[in-house]
Amino acid sequence: MSDTKLSRRTFLRYLLGTGAVAAAGGVGVGLAPAAQTALARTDAPKARYALIIDTTKCVGCGACVHACNIRNNLPEGKSYVHIVPKDDRGRQWFLPVQCQHCADAPCARVCPTRATYRHESGVVLINEKLCVGCKYCEVACPYQARTFDEERGVVDKCWLCLDWVSEGKDPACVQSCVLGARIFGRLDDPNSEVAQLVASGKAKPLHPEFGTHPAVLHYIIEGE
Repeated sequence: MSDTKLSRRTFLRYLLGTGAVAAAGGVGVGLAPAAQTALARTDAPKARYALIIDTTKCVGCGACVHACNIRNNLPEGKSYVHIVPKDDRGRQWFLPVQCQHCADAPCARVCPTRATYRHESGVVLINEKLCVGCKYCEVACPYQARTFDEERGVVDKCWLCLDWVSEGKDPACVQSCVLGARIFGRLDDPNSEVAQLVASGKAKPLHPEFGTHPAVLHYIIEGE
């Protein structure tokens, strides 16, 4: 049996072994031992960049969603960013979600062709030539950040506009946010705004209990 024909039985056995099924079930699900072990790790590789989303400033306008659509020439209605409306005891707010560029990315671990990989910058990328469209990564991602492109046969995701970033520019979603709810910069520069927000503990990873060690995305959430 070739790697690309990995059976669903084998795949599910793998997920159970890594605790990814518990993570995909969302908050409130008891943590698998593997996830607890991952939480205890302190040696997770660091990312070069950080994208902080300040939910106290986000109004859910969708500008980041549309900017991502245009930047990546996606079909109408498709984007690598999705916004989840939240309601906490009458307080309504919005949670933009996209690839968290995890240091221990389950999407990369389950990829039978190694099409998904972690770039030296910490950004999780896809080698489209290797992707066979099996969608295992889509199932494994606890943030539901992967989307299948039927035309190209690729399970795609946010790539942080890395070509722009390497030129010193901001990703499209950051450029489109006129309210300043998205802050981007060098995490390896201790004097940068993002590095200081992360170091202060004000900006935190989303759902650290998943044990995937989100490396690029961090969030400022009221009350947390």
